[in-house]
Amino acid sequence: MSELRPDLAIIADHVAPGSRVLDVGCGDGELMEVLQAQKRCDARGIEIDAANVSLAVARGLSVIQGDADTDLVNYPDNSFDYAILSQTLQTARAPDKALSELMRIGRRAFVSFPNFAYWRVRLSLAWGGRMPVTPALPVSWYETQNIHQLTIDDFRAFVKERGLIVEQAWFLTGDRRCGEAAANLRAEHAVFLLRR
Repeated sequence: MSELRPDLAIIADHVAPGSRVLDVGCGDGELMEVLQAQKRCDARGIEIDAANVSLAVARGLSVIQGDADTDLVNYPDNSFDYAILSQTLQTARAPDKALSELMRIGRRAFVSFPNFAYWRVRLSLAWGGRMPVTPALPVSWYETQNIHQLTIDDFRAFVKERGLIVEQAWFLTGDRRCGEAAANLRAEHAVFLLRR
């Protein structure tokens, strides 16, 4: 098994052993594989990219091809202990609906996303006048799947407006954690654990 991306490692560390998990936008199933092997989880996945679905299925994982914007309605209420949306919220056409479905399906939800208020992003825009390319945002604006740019403060307000509870939050720059103070400026990406 390869080393997990930093946000996925945090999620893997905080999923309770033996849980039922739905990984929405699971990619090639790397997180699911770790959850099954190390935490004995019943992990399922949904992924839009056919090539990633094939890779995940080749790993022996239960992954179907589907779209978070349209296919989450097919899952029953509270059918999973955790629903995971890692680095996918900003690519959803209707992130508010995707999060609503995530919270309906799972008793808890992990959501991770790149922070567009990170100081290097701000500096790139202020001094260079161009959309940044960073490790968390690795491609040019015309190649990115990101269609909604959000910040940590945007997400906090978003979940508060919906009456969701933030159980825990982690803020990262690369693979290093940074504190809550000034996270909107200092963190490159964030991970939130939510419940209703």
